[in-house]
Amino acid sequence: MNESSPLWRCEVLPLPHQQLQFRIDGRECTRWHWSADAPRPYFWPLNGPSGISLTRMGHPGAANHDHHRSLWFAHQDVLGIDCWTDHTPAMIRQTQRLVLDDGADAARAAWRLHWLDGHDPAPLLQQDVVATIRPLDTLGAWTLELQCDFLTSAQGVAFRQSNFGILGLRVAKSLSRAFGAGIITGADGGVNEQELFGRPNRWIDYSGPIAVKDNEPVLEGIAIIDHRQNPGHREHQWACWHVRDDGWFGPSLSRHQDVELVADEVLRCRYLIVVHAGPCPVELLHRLAEGFDQQPAYRVIRSRQPHRQYELTRDG
Repeated sequence: MNESSPLWRCEVLPLPHQQLQFRIDGRECTRWHWSADAPRPYFWPLNGPSGISLTRMGHPGAANHDHHRSLWFAHQDVLGIDCWTDHTPAMIRQTQRLVLDDGADAARAAWRLHWLDGHDPAPLLQQDVVATIRPLDTLGAWTLELQCDFLTSAQGVAFRQSNFGILGLRVAKSLSRAFGAGIITGADGGVNEQELFGRPNRWIDYSGPIAVKDNEPVLEGIAIIDHRQNPGHREHQWACWHVRDDGWFGPSLSRHQDVELVADEVLRCRYLIVVHAGPCPVELLHRLAEGFDQQPAYRVIRSRQPHRQYELTRDG
């Protein structure tokens, strides 16, 4: 497709009911939902190459885990406030959409979230999100790069010590160990909850059967890659992970100690979600992790282009 074409391979489209659809070659990869019917926004579905979502809404065996909404941002303890479960008035609300940017090789969107305690209208903290979707060489495979810039003007705000947050992912039932036939793989070679829970790892992958074709299971998977410069690593080079055989996992930002937000200074967290065909592609994930570490971060700036309020640029 030439540069003058009005069509783009990678797109992000606003939809009714407060949704953004990310798609590649006209196929939906994921949607961002931020309507007020849930305490926190989330991505759902995250479609594999088969077109079937590799994530689900809620725990397949425990209704008290309905706060597990596919792929979501949350934390169990922000200044003593539970921003993880659905049992408190705390919530996260999108307040502004900043950028929508289609392209031949990637589509990007940026928006602003406020974390609220449910009582005071002033936010506990602000979260600016940049989401970038890209195709991989493998047919139907893709990545979702997430950059989260947290900011507060208050003193003493921190993500307190906890296993839970800031990112969680709930896989489809058939991919889980406990309810399906999935396998969890860590970058260090460990497998499944017993070998991976609480351990530092560059990435974690959850793969398994998602469909049946010609009487054979179709294997697909989803991984989260931790960025080398993320906070909370302490003496470890990588995040430690909360990972369960029942089908959810996420990097624990503050597993060992509080992660404090210094007033008026950005706290940046970056993760790469990889959606792939087949079993865990170890070499591919190592290669993507190396490349991800080298990518400069984004900045949202005032645009000088006509008809645009903001645009994205890379640092450096």
